[in-house]
Amino acid sequence: MHLRLHKNATTTPRIRAEIQVSKEPMRVLAQRFGVSVSTIARWKKRASVHDASHTPHRLQTTLTPAQESIVLVLRKSLGLSLDDLLAVVREFIHPTVSRAALHRMLKRHGVSAREALSVDRPRTKPFKAYEPGFVHIDVKYLPQMADETTRRYLFVAIDRATRWVFVRVYASKSATNARRFLKELHKAAAFRIRTILTDNGKEFTDRFITRGERTPTGRHQFDQLCEELGIEHRLTRPKHPQTNGMVERFNGRIADILRTHHFHSGEELEATILRYVWLYNHQLPQKALGHVSPIQAMKQWQRSHPELFNRRVTNQPGHDNYALHRPRRNVMG
Repeated sequence: MHLRLHKNATTTPRIRAEIQVSKEPMRVLAQRFGVSVSTIARWKKRASVHDASHTPHRLQTTLTPAQESIVLVLRKSLGLSLDDLLAVVREFIHPTVSRAALHRMLKRHGVSAREALSVDRPRTKPFKAYEPGFVHIDVKYLPQMADETTRRYLFVAIDRATRWVFVRVYASKSATNARRFLKELHKAAAFRIRTILTDNGKEFTDRFITRGERTPTGRHQFDQLCEELGIEHRLTRPKHPQTNGMVERFNGRIADILRTHHFHSGEELEATILRYVWLYNHQLPQKALGHVSPIQAMKQWQRSHPELFNRRVTNQPGHDNYALHRPRRNVMG
């Protein structure tokens, strides 16, 4: 029989058996076998004479119990893949957690397989294939922070082909700010914007505010700038928000970030949103893009269709360098 003893063992299985059956005092046994009284007491309590496992009873984990609870909520409610979840955890919860440690934690809680998650995802039709330049735009309310007198608005643009996202925070969702957002978007995008899809909000169109007419007049500030830039402006069908579903889905991601974080100021809220957008563009692989990030997808498109782009795509295209600059508080209306 092959015995495996711990390298620091001071007794053999034969001696341990003698200790267990002996009626002599533990001090006497300790002197006889040249070991400590605690060693004698330990083997007296055991039924086996073999070394027990030295694996720690409590694993040393990277995340605290509170952090693990947040990660589990993200995993169960959003159904994020391991890589997506790792990127979010490193950015917002623990910057040094490893992929292996995160997987072990998920396995320990029984949620390592995505197929086992009961995530209620709405069934949607896939978008038709488009080249870069078809951009969805929408506006999202932001919660009012303690240091703010009014709530602010998040303007969001997402390219249909590359999933590249551009955002700005303004104090109001006026036509002036919609026009301002389009100027900044046009400057930041590396590709030529050919078509923009928006809803029928007053910041984008006069479709429903000009004597009941259902056709835009073309005199709206946003329409005029689209014409100047050579961009076709399309509107969603009334009461069909799913037409602009791509940007609505991204807004859902933002809503999840807002719901799982506590912010002390409007500046902190805006910085978190901008940091997440940078992370989304540069780090999060998208299943619809063949498991690459939007920036990687954009580079692939530029290699195959350079005529669609105004300039070379870099890791920080245009003004999309959220990770390098602190956001400026916008107080303009």
